[in-house]
Amino acid sequence: MLPALPSRALIALAAGGSAALLAGALIFQALGYPPCELCVLQRWPHLAAALLGAALVALRLPQITAYLGAAIMALSTGLGIYHSGVERHFFEGPDACTSNPVAGASAADLLAQINAAPLVRCDEIAWQLLGVTMPNLNAVISLVLMVLWIAAARAKARP
Repeated sequence: MLPALPSRALIALAAGGSAALLAGALIFQALGYPPCELCVLQRWPHLAAALLGAALVALRLPQITAYLGAAIMALSTGLGIYHSGVERHFFEGPDACTSNPVAGASAADLLAQINAAPLVRCDEIAWQLLGVTMPNLNAVISLVLMVLWIAAARAKARP
C-alpha cells in the first residue's frame, strides 16, 4: 500500500524514478557497457516520463494527465519484457541487432552480414547480477513507476 502522499509528490517521485533510471543507464554506458539498439529504445519512455512529470509539477497541469505517465511506463515495461525475452532467446529480436540464421547463405552474404552487424547485439546479455539483467531491471522498475503514476492520478489533490 502506498503512503497517502499528495498527487504532486507522487508525480515527482515517479518522474524522479525515471530520471534516476536514465542516469543509471548513462553511468553504465560510461563504465564501458555500450547500449544496444533495444537498450536505447528503452530510454525514450523514461525521458518522456521525466519531462511529463516536470511539466505536470511545474505547470500544475490537470492531475488526470498522470494517466499518460502510467501509459508511458506500461510501454516501457513492455519494452523491458520484450528485450528480456530477446536476451534469453525466448523469441527473435529485430534483425538490426540480433544474429540471423546462416543456413543457405553464401560466403558473400555471410561477409556482408558480418560487416553490417552492430557493435552491440540485443540478444546477448551485457551485464547481470544474480541472473537479473538490465532489461529485467527496466521492466520491474517501469512497472513500479507505472503504479506510482496511477496512484498520482487517483490521489486526492492536496497542496
